[in-house]
Amino acid sequence: MTRTSLRAAVAALIGLAAAPSASAQDLEVASPHVILTNIPFALTITAPGRLDTVSVQVMDAAGRVMAEGVIAPFGELVLSGLSVSGRALLPLTVAAGDATSTVEAPVLPGWLSIVPPLIAIVLALIFREVVTSLLAGVFIGAMFVAGMNPLAGLMLTVDTFVREALGDPDHAAIIIFSLLLGGMVGIMSRMGGTRAVVEAVTPFATTRRRGLFATWAAGLAIFFDDYANTLIVGNTMRPLTDKLKISREKLAYIVDSTAAPVAVLVFVSTWVGFEIGLIGDALHQAAVQYPADPALQAELTGASPFSVYLHSVPFLFYPLLAVFTVAILTWTGRDFGPMLKAEQRALSGGGLFRPGAQLAADTGSELAEAPAGTPMRWWNGAIPVLTVVVVVVTGLLWTGMQALGEGDPATLSNILGSADPFKGLLWGSFAGCLVAVVLAVSQRIASLRDAVGAWVGGMRAMLLAMVILILAWSLGEVTVALNTAGWLTSMLSDSMPMRLLPVTTFVIAALISFATGTSWGTMAILFPLVVPLSVAMGGGVNFEGGEHYTVLLGAISSVMAGAIFGDHCSPISDTTVLSSMASGCDHVDHVRTQLPYALMVAGVGMLVGDIPTAYGLSPWISLPLGMVIIWSIIRVVGRKPEGQIA
Repeated sequence: MTRTSLRAAVAALIGLAAAPSASAQDLEVASPHVILTNIPFALTITAPGRLDTVSVQVMDAAGRVMAEGVIAPFGELVLSGLSVSGRALLPLTVAAGDATSTVEAPVLPGWLSIVPPLIAIVLALIFREVVTSLLAGVFIGAMFVAGMNPLAGLMLTVDTFVREALGDPDHAAIIIFSLLLGGMVGIMSRMGGTRAVVEAVTPFATTRRRGLFATWAAGLAIFFDDYANTLIVGNTMRPLTDKLKISREKLAYIVDSTAAPVAVLVFVSTWVGFEIGLIGDALHQAAVQYPADPALQAELTGASPFSVYLHSVPFLFYPLLAVFTVAILTWTGRDFGPMLKAEQRALSGGGLFRPGAQLAADTGSELAEAPAGTPMRWWNGAIPVLTVVVVVVTGLLWTGMQALGEGDPATLSNILGSADPFKGLLWGSFAGCLVAVVLAVSQRIASLRDAVGAWVGGMRAMLLAMVILILAWSLGEVTVALNTAGWLTSMLSDSMPMRLLPVTTFVIAALISFATGTSWGTMAILFPLVVPLSVAMGGGVNFEGGEHYTVLLGAISSVMAGAIFGDHCSPISDTTVLSSMASGCDHVDHVRTQLPYALMVAGVGMLVGDIPTAYGLSPWISLPLGMVIIWSIIRVVGRKPEGQIA
């Protein structure tokens, strides 16, 4: 599940999955796929055949009125906050004038909604086979949606959830972008470009430390989009890190930890425009709560969402400390846990990846090597990659300028915030392929037939990653249908002291992101809940610079940071899959080796950041303190792999 799937994620919050129930001729009702006991859901009711205003009632099976409303001519009514305590209260009856419709859906205990993603994650970690694990999770969820009917669940798996995952335009864009980039890498490899780049950089990156720093710096440099960051850095740096005997797991970790964390921190990225929009909407929703307090309403509606975002950046403890942790691990040359074993294996000649590993991308194909006698020219590798970067950035600027509203200031932040990132990514990857073909053919390194063959071979190497991505998205669609995020939110946010709101929000965001595999979907779900809640608890009093303003900033930053943390830990996250693919790493091995580092950073961030800053400690004290603690942990627990050269 990715970015424009957010409409589905928000629908999950209120219980909508757009499954139409049986309806009268002039009454249409969109109802949930599944109703969870005592968890709020919503019905969307339209009466397209009516030209008059009509009153609507929703009644349970006992005839009790659950909700009422009015539909204007050609209008739509959303009745939210509905809930049932058991199967006996169904079917629901929707009455609008003389038209009626019934609502039927499986009624499940809320905890079952978390079972499908947990099954997929646990099976993947135990058996290290991610395709079957994801498929099992999708099937179990589909069976729940089908009322525990295994045969119907099997059919739903393919004809509903996999099809919906593939039908999402953003998903299609990611698949095309990934395949095109893989094809470009295939051509670059065929004409010796990737090997030539490694040979050109080798005099500078003579040690593992320098190679790791170069990878980390590349991750910081491509800050404008996390997908572009992941695929470009992984594919470009992999030949260099292979030569320096850096494990594929370590490369995947660096790629993953400098993609979303960097994109969320830099105000000129595709992430920030999305986040500013959500913050602005949430502030307006919070203002609606206070019709009797015009002063507070004016503060909330007059606050600049971009300013609020900038103020929240120092409170983004997980992303900031994650980027710092990569630098410290690189500088000290130390590792711990599964990553230490992976690095020791790579250094001792046991292989860049685990024997028997199921690589997310086939980097061992014969197409990855140039034929003997091929001239080694570094620009054959550098020019296609630079073409991708330049065209992507140009595409972002162009689509952003075109999308700016009348009167909107043409600032760089506004332009990137309004941009269509997927158009830029597609244009860039396609341009990179064309440039690579022209370079290969014009220099007579390969014929047009050979260049196209290498292009197809590069795309073929991405097949397993594409299967994993599609199944991960399908599982995301299952969690939407089961309202997993709604159940988690309801269970974890009933009541809490105001000062604990930031850390609680971080935990909730992490769990939702971990279970659903989407950081953007998590933010879309939580911002409309967390910001009004924070204001209601006092976080909006004397807004900017007020006594409790840091609580609001901490809650806002915790939504973003917790979503990224859960995304990093989740085997069903698309960015985690893409990191494995671009790095040529076994996907489950990437998750297992990254998990201890992510947990360490999150734990430190909560203990010295989210909690004390809510009680008044400056984030400029928390951040250095967190860095010192992480450095100390790495010094005490970490070890240098045997045989490492500084």
